[in-house]
Amino acid sequence: MTDSIDKGDLAALNASFQAVEARIASACTDAGRERSSVRLLPVTKTVAPARLRAAHALGYAWFGENKVQEAQEKAEALAELAIDWCIIGHLQTNKARHVARFAAELHSLDSLRLAAELDRRLQAEGRAMRVLIQVNTSGEASKAGLAPQDVPAFLRELPAFASLQVRGFMTLAMASDDEARVRGCFRLLRSLREAARQDAPAGLAFDELSMGMSGDFPWAIAEGATIVRVGTALFGERHYA
Repeated sequence: MTDSIDKGDLAALNASFQAVEARIASACTDAGRERSSVRLLPVTKTVAPARLRAAHALGYAWFGENKVQEAQEKAEALAELAIDWCIIGHLQTNKARHVARFAAELHSLDSLRLAAELDRRLQAEGRAMRVLIQVNTSGEASKAGLAPQDVPAFLRELPAFASLQVRGFMTLAMASDDEARVRGCFRLLRSLREAARQDAPAGLAFDELSMGMSGDFPWAIAEGATIVRVGTALFGERHYA
């Protein structure tokens, strides 16, 4: 309800969102791309529901969450709003039943075990879900995702899971100020997408590349990102309990 939105916070959020939108537009211009080719996914980890209500009032209805429990609590708190919830963090198989009930999208599919369990739970709910396949393009042990060389075999198994609507790939680049190394991660994901388009089974779509965050999304756009996941540049530094 609009009367529960703090007007000062609404104005501050609007300024932050407009600044990020301007940076996305500039990066698209620099890359010779249309602004409409890149979608902004606001990442709302630790952001209070009241602030998400304000973001929704600004016209944003698609939010990314890292943790299932936090996403579920926010979905319940904002149930009267039309919001698509996107899980972008690593998903444990035992949490698939929760995600199947409320999430519209998953950006972190990285195992056949998870695919099978999520498909089973979605079928029980009578739902389907858009999914992106997470790839570890940096090679860092701290990051989840398939190894790049394992992607082709993984894709061949996905048609068995009818409730999973495969839409593309996601990655986390290495945390570095070295533009060449960061862009190398994004470039690798794009090359995997192009190979998938040539060789993947029928029925799978690879239109989306979810890559780039607050610190590196202009580089991701230069390398072909269609979704950028932005949190701190929109909502400020995270505050952990």
